[in-house]
Amino acid sequence: MRIVGVLLAAGRGTRFGADKLLAPLTQSRADAAAPTCVAVAAALHLASAVPDSLAVVRDDADVLAQRLRGAGLRVVRCERADEGMGASLACGVAAAPDADGWIIALADMPWIMPSTNGAIVAALVAGADIVAPSYRGERGHPVGFGRRHYAALASLGGDSGARAVVERERDRLTLVDVSDAGVVRDVDFPSDLEEGESPMPGKSA
Repeated sequence: MRIVGVLLAAGRGTRFGADKLLAPLTQSRADAAAPTCVAVAAALHLASAVPDSLAVVRDDADVLAQRLRGAGLRVVRCERADEGMGASLACGVAAAPDADGWIIALADMPWIMPSTNGAIVAALVAGADIVAPSYRGERGHPVGFGRRHYAALASLGGDSGARAVVERERDRLTLVDVSDAGVVRDVDFPSDLEEGESPMPGKSA
């Protein structure tokens, strides 16, 4: 069964004040070399559990693309990236049309543990239709989708991501309880990079 990881790395991160995906992490988990940057940490944690992974970047993101290739991901440049997360997600899924499922991860969530990514893979392989981690009752990322959602995901646009797909299919959603606070912690501002910061609310897929 072929499960493909899709790392969404095409946002501009305007609230951060710079390219947040290239911002350095002073400390990461033991399974990712430190120091590294936000997007590379997220890529390493995804690829360690989902070796068949790709990253979606903007057309002009040459440095980011190079670093993500170095982390072992195939890079897909999305001409529609400025439309929003939905368009980037569609580009990523469409780049792996023969997959049996996709795990959609966000490049500004560098603290998700590889074991969490692995649990999402395992749930899809076991037959889950849509699957997401849950930390202390809060749904987080990444989100896995089975094969039958290809058309819906590949036709997304705008900035809403796959939220509408998840909401429409809520009765098919499997939640996997994890002890990984990284599933609900992202980077929006420089202060979010502090290791002691409380988990930030996650973004909708």
